Amino acid sequence: MRAVCQRVSRARVTVEGEVVGEIGLGWLVLLGVGPNDDDVVAVRLADKIVGLRVFEDEAGKMNRSVLDVGGSVLLVSQFTLYADLSRGRGPCFTGAAPPAIAEPLVERVAELIRERGLTVATGRFGALMDVELTNRGPVTIVLTDEASS
Repeated sequence: MRAVCQRVSRARVTVEGEVVGEIGLGWLVLLGVGPNDDDVVAVRLADKIVGLRVFEDEAGKMNRSVLDVGGSVLLVSQFTLYADLSRGRGPCFTGAAPPAIAEPLVERVAELIRERGLTVATGRFGALMDVELTNRGPVTIVLTDEASS
């Protein structure tokens, strides 16, 4: 799995003009799933997302997790994180998991984050989405945790 985690003061995703997910302070997570990813990878990634300490403490230091600050997560599936440009300028997405594998794992990551005590909003899998955010900092962390081939 590959995740781009952006610390936000607010974020929302709309599909055809309808807001389908929205949060205040927290993480906007763009999540891509690889073809060999599984529940073990999902658990590790959920733990990393919840435990990342990049929110400010009372002294202004990045020392608190999203859980510590009472934040939320907006989780949006994004297969384009597996774009391969090795053969030119047109991206190839064959490195991304097919929907039958990816969708349940995206849902599993959302479930795991909820189990750890956070509110999770989501995009709509496979839809054309508009994602809006206010990146606080800016702080953007890229996480990669992939099952071996």
